[in-house]
Amino acid sequence: MKNTFIEYPKCTTCKKAKKWLQENKIEAEERNIVTETPTAQELEKWIQKSGQDIKKWFNTSGLKYKELNLKDKLGTMSQKEKIELLASDGMLIKRPLLISDKVILIGFKEEKWKELI
Repeated sequence: MKNTFIEYPKCTTCKKAKKWLQENKIEAEERNIVTETPTAQELEKWIQKSGQDIKKWFNTSGLKYKELNLKDKLGTMSQKEKIELLASDGMLIKRPLLISDKVILIGFKEEKWKELI
């Protein structure tokens, strides 16, 4: 499997991550998180493979997250409901995502990406 870079093109963090990938000659197929929102099946597989708590997958600083008051609601939702919610709107998903056979990275922290790639 090739690397897949899932981004929101207007996001400055996504732009930094994309530049970092280019500078480090890491090829990745690009995918817009809004027009090609990950499916519930993809998210379920990636969340499990990442080993991260599903809360890490939510874009907690996003307007949609705040509008839906998810800070208070997530605690009472099942894993399946959370995955379906993420799949319903790409803007709820923390970005960028880098998906590969070896690793799944959520958000961009250069030190972490250097360490894991």
